[in-house]
Amino acid sequence: MRWVKPTKVEVYSFFVPMPFIALALNSIMYGQKVYADSRIWFISFPLLYAIGIASWYLNVIYNRFAEKKFPSLSESSKRIVTKSLVYLFVMSPSILLIFFLYDRLHILDYSINIADIKWGLILGVSVNLVFIGLWEAIYIINKYKESLAEKEMIEKMGTEQEFENLKNQVNPHFLFNCFNTLSSLIEIDRNQAEVFLDELSKVYRYLLRNNEDGISTVENEVKFINSYYQLLKTRYGDGLNMNIEIDKRYYPYLLPSLSLQLLVENAVKHNIVSKQQPLMVEIFTAAGNKMVVNNNLQKKQQKEKSTNIGINNIRSKYALMKQKGFQVVEGEKNFMVVLPLIWNDTKRN
Repeated sequence: MRWVKPTKVEVYSFFVPMPFIALALNSIMYGQKVYADSRIWFISFPLLYAIGIASWYLNVIYNRFAEKKFPSLSESSKRIVTKSLVYLFVMSPSILLIFFLYDRLHILDYSINIADIKWGLILGVSVNLVFIGLWEAIYIINKYKESLAEKEMIEKMGTEQEFENLKNQVNPHFLFNCFNTLSSLIEIDRNQAEVFLDELSKVYRYLLRNNEDGISTVENEVKFINSYYQLLKTRYGDGLNMNIEIDKRYYPYLLPSLSLQLLVENAVKHNIVSKQQPLMVEIFTAAGNKMVVNNNLQKKQQKEKSTNIGINNIRSKYALMKQKGFQVVEGEKNFMVVLPLIWNDTKRN
């Protein structure tokens, strides 16, 4: 038989009540003599402990069998019924063994009688109910904790997969738009197209390096948006102006990678960008750990089909990180997005 290691609770559940169980059994068999005859304490008590240990360990084995056969919380009723049968297979035989052994060996002149057996079995039922109740309660609590941990792990894995999907969604979207721009420039100005391609290679190296985690520091995002702005200036010239005012104390804070690039790209996509009607983009930090991206509204007459990939991507990332505060505010003359900045725990020390 394979050794079953009892838990601490199972060990305590034996050694704590056993003195009282032994006293009760001796009182059933010897009555008031238990307090007058010292032989009972030196002979009967150790013998009852030896039999009790064997009975308790069989109880532990049977308890494991029931938990293995019906392990889930949904099978609790079956498991409890199965554990209750331990009284028939372990507890009752143990009680009967004690009385018949004492009678057969005439231990301290004991003679068996029906009343002793009745009270002994009642004692066995009481002990059995305590053991089953205590062990089952702890088993259910532990299973419940495990189910919560598994649920949390599954949710985390799902969240990580969703986050990974969002990261993969950004790069192709960005690259596709850049290739469209490059294609247009090749027809208009090959020299400008060459400059644009050079800037694009620098920007995309940054994308590959900093979009791996899906989250980046404010400092890195600001550096990147400056590079991205230069790339846009290659095409739009004086038609696009950007003003960035970031409090440096927010540099260590975090936000979803490419958030600024997506918002600037969104502004360029849906508004007129020309020397006569320049698009003004402002990026600045505000009280309450916030970053604001604001642009003037001068919507194109012929609107491009919007998939809302950019803004929905950012909103989804904040939702997956369980961060509140993301806002989109559209007025008559401007379009503003508020990005909550996330405290970077790694910067505490």
